[in-house]
Amino acid sequence: MAGRNHPAPTEVTYKNMRFLITHSPTSATLDAFTKELKKHGVTTVVRVCEATYDAALVAKEGIRFLDWPFDDGAAPSPQVVDDWLSFVKIQFREQPAACVAVHCASGLGRGPVLVALALMEGGMKYKEAVQLIRQKRRGAFNSKQLLYLEKYRPRKRLLRVHRARVRQDSCCLQ
Repeated sequence: MAGRNHPAPTEVTYKNMRFLITHSPTSATLDAFTKELKKHGVTTVVRVCEATYDAALVAKEGIRFLDWPFDDGAAPSPQVVDDWLSFVKIQFREQPAACVAVHCASGLGRGPVLVALALMEGGMKYKEAVQLIRQKRRGAFNSKQLLYLEKYRPRKRLLRVHRARVRQDSCCLQ
């Protein structure tokens, strides 16, 4: 699915979180896009850029679709961050084997920023998150986005996602 000037879809895994970062498909490339999503076991697509295809066609394939656009080259709004992290927490608690696809226009800025936020909220340090994503997706992040991530202070909202399944018999008063 990698095209001219677009890197191939990139899977990023940390603890029990799995993300697929990709560029935005067009109506002409949507079939290949959905095949790639299925190959990676994607359960949800999060689009953070302007629409270039009909989301209903992705949903028709049984893949949940979320649309949280924000400006190209920018950091996400606090509302997008809250929505994203709430979604990630629920998604990986309810479906630990799931893969979440995130895409922006080129797959180098907005999508990687959201994945980096999830990694950081899950316990990874800023530099490690950026390095991991850049190692797999060369050219990810612009200077404004890097500064945003560097200044971001995680509240560890996703630290317990991988420990969410508590044994029923592990605690009780008798």
